[in-house]
Amino acid sequence: MKKILVIDDVAGNRDIFTSLLEGDYLVLEAEDGRQGLEVAEAEQPDLIFLDLSMRGMGGLEMISRLRKHATLYPVPVVAVTAHSAFSAKKAVDSGCNDYLLKPLAPNKIMEKIEKWLD
Repeated sequence: MKKILVIDDVAGNRDIFTSLLEGDYLVLEAEDGRQGLEVAEAEQPDLIFLDLSMRGMGGLEMISRLRKHATLYPVPVVAVTAHSAFSAKKAVDSGCNDYLLKPLAPNKIMEKIEKWLD
């Protein structure tokens, strides 16, 4: 079963992913970038959804650290943001593979999964 890591400091956002994906994927969760790195290192996910605006270690810092890990470098990372497409482009320029704008829509989440896991 493919593993998807969702890193977001808002539990309700993580719940959207979990309720949509549970059963078809193993959904891993983290509340911030620091915890996200720990989970990613331990679990080696197949795809990561990463909120850009979090308390503690934010998304851009986390992607920078993630890309320094040889075993995690190839894992696709989709930045998730409620901010403009400009913020999302900045995330892609910083090492994310793709982005998803909030509000979260199930069909948009599935499009990203199909793009990066198929």
